[in-house]
Amino acid sequence: MINLKVINEDNFLDAFQLRLADGQEKYVSNPIRSLAQAYVYRKQCQPFGIYDGDEMVGYVMVIYDYDIPEYDIWHMMIDASRQGRGYGSEALRLVLEYIKTKPFGDSNRVTLTCNKDNQVALELYHKAGFVETGEEEILRLFY
Repeated sequence: MINLKVINEDNFLDAFQLRLADGQEKYVSNPIRSLAQAYVYRKQCQPFGIYDGDEMVGYVMVIYDYDIPEYDIWHMMIDASRQGRGYGSEALRLVLEYIKTKPFGDSNRVTLTCNKDNQVALELYHKAGFVETGEEEILRLFY
């Protein structure tokens, strides 16, 4: 069963073991960088491990932008050895359910950015209901 677990002192080292597939480094940051950002923005974000049972298979972070206000999904990734098994779509569904609880503020706006060349991720986000804004360099999608 796929679930999200808060990244904390008990499991953060597991996130460091996650690996991107060859060529994906240009699309998403490694969880090490993301966890550093989570520490800096700790009053407005929540990093999660994506789990299959007790095994971490991916990572995602939710951050709240108080200036807009909106929720942003950052750095979602599935370990290279576990891709293509539906973890991404289920994790995205769970992240959206978490955001609906409005843990940081009252906003129904959810965004994410995606490299325009990352066709696999774009397909996943489109299937979940995200639409592009028309920005060229990095596509910004709204839910």
